[in-house]
Amino acid sequence: MTDQHELPGHVERNRAFWDDYSDRYQADHGPQLALHGAAWGVWQIPERELRILGEVTGRDVLELGCGAAQWSIALAKMQARPIGLDLSLRQLEHAARLMEAAGVNVPLIHGSAEAVPLPDASLDVIFCDHGAMVFADPYATVPETARLLRDGGLLAFSMHTPIAEAAWPAGSDGPVERLTNSYFGMHRVDLGEADHAEFQLPYGEWIRLFRRNGFVVEDLVELRPAPGATSTYYDDAARQWARRWPLEHVWKVRRRR
Repeated sequence: MTDQHELPGHVERNRAFWDDYSDRYQADHGPQLALHGAAWGVWQIPERELRILGEVTGRDVLELGCGAAQWSIALAKMQARPIGLDLSLRQLEHAARLMEAAGVNVPLIHGSAEAVPLPDASLDVIFCDHGAMVFADPYATVPETARLLRDGGLLAFSMHTPIAEAAWPAGSDGPVERLTNSYFGMHRVDLGEADHAEFQLPYGEWIRLFRRNGFVVEDLVELRPAPGATSTYYDDAARQWARRWPLEHVWKVRRRR
């Protein structure tokens, strides 16, 4: 594992949050994540159905915010060459345990997605599923992914939608059936002074940010759970909301050749 020092304030807060939360998170959600492996969103829609990443055999792949590396373990079994990066050392300790149990070896980096200690143009695919692209500043991460990807390389990541963000009151466990927050000006949301920070942008600003950094948008996949889908993250009310409006989506953008 490698490490980084002198991180910005929100990075330090998020690292402390995830180091503290990791054991509970893996206890609550780890079995669901390990069961499905390569699957997207809180309702775990399989990659084999969505085909976001495409063919990964022999590809150099970085998972930003890998957690316990359930995704990276699955990709290693598909003959990809994954690397897992996470801000939380405790999450990487869970990853090492799961890798040993699975009999695979995935290199792990202890660091921030805003400054990845890898060479320019060294990767074919960068992705995350509700990972670092949620908890790191997109104005830093998008240029960083552009630096790391080879020409034609893929950036794909899932997160909550700006629509969900606009309908999610402070302190609520989920979105409601009305807009409560400003859409314009979305960027950083601080969830309590001692908690953590998350990031979101309006749709147009995401597209402009991608274009400024040499990406072409290939798709925006809005995830819709099946009528009977279950999740360790949300209850039936949230599933019904997500059946009517997009709660999560996956950006799929490619570095220009």
